[in-house]
Amino acid sequence: MTFREFLSDKIGRIMLWLAGTGAAALFLAATGTQDGVIVILLLFLLLIGSVVQTVDFLRQRSRIAELESILENLEQKYLFTECISSSGGIYERRLFDLTRRAGQAMISAVSDAESAQREYREYVESWVHEIKAPLTAARLLCRQLDGNIRRKMDYELARIEAHIERALFYARTETPDRDCVIRQAALSEIVFQAIENHRTLLIQNGVRIETQNLDYQVYTDKIWVVFILGQLLQNSARYRGTDPVITISAKPLGKQVQLIIQDNGIGIPAHELPRIFDRGFTGSNGRSRGGSTGMGLYLCKKLSGFLALDIRMTSKEGAWTCATLTFPVKENLTKM
Repeated sequence: MTFREFLSDKIGRIMLWLAGTGAAALFLAATGTQDGVIVILLLFLLLIGSVVQTVDFLRQRSRIAELESILENLEQKYLFTECISSSGGIYERRLFDLTRRAGQAMISAVSDAESAQREYREYVESWVHEIKAPLTAARLLCRQLDGNIRRKMDYELARIEAHIERALFYARTETPDRDCVIRQAALSEIVFQAIENHRTLLIQNGVRIETQNLDYQVYTDKIWVVFILGQLLQNSARYRGTDPVITISAKPLGKQVQLIIQDNGIGIPAHELPRIFDRGFTGSNGRSRGGSTGMGLYLCKKLSGFLALDIRMTSKEGAWTCATLTFPVKENLTKM
């Protein structure tokens, strides 16, 4: 707080005090008090008033600095009112008491909301695991169908599983510290697992996969990266061109490892590239081909942030799209 701010806050009281001092001076002059005495009294009153206002300013500035220091040092700043002492006058004590009661009500509401969110997330995870049983049964029943119908049913079931998996990982983003486990993993195993998980979708869309130079070890959560790769494979299959091919390769980048996933699909318009990781953004390709939720790449970006995994997308409309994943080194992960 500056002295100018203090004066602007006290201007009404100061003006009233000056008016009272002036009225007192006029009264003394009217009663015949000598001018020298009046001047001395006025100077004395002005001096006393200035000292009082200066002391009040210094006290308030010190109190505000103390409160700001307490707030800055708090990790959970919503507990501010619980960590301060109302050492001022009755007005400050009453004000802080009201603020503390309001803060306690807010904390209670936030706690209830977090509890409800946690219960919903647990329900979603439970539902995802339960729904896998009937899906597996449906796949077994599909084997008894004719070839063409069987292929169509497999394709639709694969789409359902992809949506279910997306819902599961969306729920897991709320508690990454509980669900994410960083350890050493073979990059080739991660890539082949992602391909296997989406084998039906890739075959149905006639997509050919080419892999190169995947013999690297990375530090990450294998399950999460398999999901991220799966979303990229799904996008490449959905927005494929003629004779679709996805090339997956890796290369060292100092101590880091880069995984590159490139397709020869329809590409992404240049003006849409900055928004592809936004939640719910489908773009012109998603609207024209349908079936897009705008959640796949959003989840990829969010999960990558938890893994310290850098994900970047480049594209040329009508020609190709390339996703580059840069895995962190072990030393950087230990500092997280």
